[in-house]
Amino acid sequence: MASKLRRKTPKTGETILRPIHPNVGIEIEYRRQLLKLIDAMAASVDYWLKATYRKNEDRIVAEDESPADALRRSMKELSKRWLDKFDEMSTKLADYFAQSVEKRSTAAMKKILKDGGWTVRFQITPAMRDVIVATVHENVSLIKSIPERYLTQVESIVMIGVQNGRDLQVISEGLQKQLGVTRRRAALIARDQTNKANASLTRARQLELGLDTAVWVHSGGGRHPRPSHLKAGRDKVQYSIKEGWYDPEVGRKIQPGELISCRCVGRPVIKGFS
Repeated sequence: MASKLRRKTPKTGETILRPIHPNVGIEIEYRRQLLKLIDAMAASVDYWLKATYRKNEDRIVAEDESPADALRRSMKELSKRWLDKFDEMSTKLADYFAQSVEKRSTAAMKKILKDGGWTVRFQITPAMRDVIVATVHENVSLIKSIPERYLTQVESIVMIGVQNGRDLQVISEGLQKQLGVTRRRAALIARDQTNKANASLTRARQLELGLDTAVWVHSGGGRHPRPSHLKAGRDKVQYSIKEGWYDPEVGRKIQPGELISCRCVGRPVIKGFS
């Protein structure tokens, strides 16, 4: 059953509601959980690789090929352990994240409507379930990709280091740089997925309420704002909630929060009273 939007007192004209912004608290918690897993993986990898390296250090310096086999075996065992760990945690974390965004966006929309004099009884419709399931699947895939990329790069750093007879300090520096890259990517995933999930769930709610138009609102954040988004916000461009707004910079219609790192939102328009 679709949600029903009612107003105590009929009203003519046009009402523009407040936007629903991505929740920073959810983003921070999501990032914290990802970094916790990443740091544990990096500590484990660092410990076991250093232990294996030190056992074979004399031969590595002498450019003997055999130590590479020991390090490769160690990497294989570590990779399996951490790929399994991330696989186990990915569904739980992605589900928690999607449910958190849904609850927060629904509560925010209820308050916005209530403040405007409207009452609504929200239902979890098939459309909402589809968005939640899609959000979970996308985030499971992204979470699993974190150890896959990190461990592949770590093995490359270690093997090249051994082949060139480099000391442990040089290899450790390479591992630290890769950890930094991985942590920054996790932060981007948390930020970008919070934007996207909030936008998708908010849009699904708006459509099931029968809303069809919204005003583009530029986030005002970020060091490098997209000029087209900045202009759309300044011009208070109205767009179809179902189809999106045509962004001349990408040459197609998009939704707020769809493009990577976009924190733009929409202010739904209620025309008259239904």
